[in-house]
Amino acid sequence: MKQKFGVITSTCVPLPLENVDTDQIIPARFLKATDKNGFGENLFRDWRYNKDGSKNESFVLNNPNYGGVILVAGKNFGSGSSREHAAWAIAGYGFRVVISSFFADIHKNNELNNFVLPVVVSESFLAELFDCIYKNPKTEVRVDLPNQTVTNCATGRSESFEINGYKKHCLMNGLDDIDYLLQNTDKIEEWERLNR
Repeated sequence: MKQKFGVITSTCVPLPLENVDTDQIIPARFLKATDKNGFGENLFRDWRYNKDGSKNESFVLNNPNYGGVILVAGKNFGSGSSREHAAWAIAGYGFRVVISSFFADIHKNNELNNFVLPVVVSESFLAELFDCIYKNPKTEVRVDLPNQTVTNCATGRSESFEINGYKKHCLMNGLDDIDYLLQNTDKIEEWERLNR
């Protein structure tokens, strides 16, 4: 069982760049590994670090003013190749939610499969979030999965978001696809018995 997902209220890390692709999220040279451990250390690797390995102090993940488990990203997040490693890196870093006005479909599903909730909001809501976070890095956002709402705590403005019913059930109950099947073994066996 994975960590159950309900309501999360957190400060945010702002990344107002559009068209962030999976190679920028996790560069291709890190794709040799076949298990998820350690990928968070290389999230946005080429932006976080200079060529000599020193930290790029101007990149947001290296800015101590910003933190939390919510990444607020620009439009068209996760485009490019379908590598699941990008979602592994986001989850491995500790993000539980990514908010954007548009996600690439495959990346969106990869996030859901790795217990990261992708929340699609309007462009005006996203712009307001960035504005509030830059004015006050302590700005919090409340993401309510049961009610499918996201709220900017600084302004009180809320929007609803969509999520596949099956994925919502899995997130709220801490189940991956295999856990879900195992939980329904009796029903599967009964169906097989009745349909022989």
